[in-house]
Amino acid sequence: MLRTQGLTKSFGGLMTTNNVNLEIEKGELSSIIGPNGAGKTTLFNLLTGHLRPDSGRVIFKDKDITGLPPHKICRLGVGRSFQHINIFPKLTVFDNVQAAVLARRGKCINIFSPSKNMYREETIRLLETVELDDERDLPGELLSYGDQKRLEIGIALALRPSLLLLDEPTAGMSPEETAGIAVLIESVVQQQGLTALFVEHDMSVVFGISQKIRVLHLGQIIAIGTPEEISADVQVQRIYLGEE
Repeated sequence: MLRTQGLTKSFGGLMTTNNVNLEIEKGELSSIIGPNGAGKTTLFNLLTGHLRPDSGRVIFKDKDITGLPPHKICRLGVGRSFQHINIFPKLTVFDNVQAAVLARRGKCINIFSPSKNMYREETIRLLETVELDDERDLPGELLSYGDQKRLEIGIALALRPSLLLLDEPTAGMSPEETAGIAVLIESVVQQQGLTALFVEHDMSVVFGISQKIRVLHLGQIIAIGTPEEISADVQVQRIYLGEE
């Protein structure tokens, strides 16, 4: 579904993505791990058009999307959540998700059509999916941190992606919130037939739901495998886990 060929990006003398060849299969639920500064978020920004690579290509569904702006990549079916929460804090939970539905359907610029009841059932179904139906009338800023992360996933799902990229979906959460988000990601991928790739520091989440794990170090992918294979990889233990 998604692949990169020789993807490279540097900032001054610092190379953050170094000749990355990535291949994500349809239906795959996989993760990227690595130490701070390994280049994980930079890689996501290259995949989603927020950064342009110095060299290399990004291929999505056999279409070269290298250098396309984020909104065009999104319309092709690549959804994303961010490391830092990216919602409309003053809008209600319902309005946040409905706005994404309207954007996908091209209704945002029609000033003659009141949006209050447009695609209401679809919006409610999405809120039920991320377990925020009871909070639909609350402003987004009043949600707990974990629920704001759920809302962001709901916004991403409203765009009906075939590939979902999640940048540290459990960052800053309590253990209970973390477990809930992990269950949500796994169930959404299975029920909706999505392909998902996520960056995560919580190893219980990574090894709990990943079908495949990729390890990034100094901008390069140094290991790919199942959770069991990555756990046993000596190079990963030395570089990522800090073990001799």
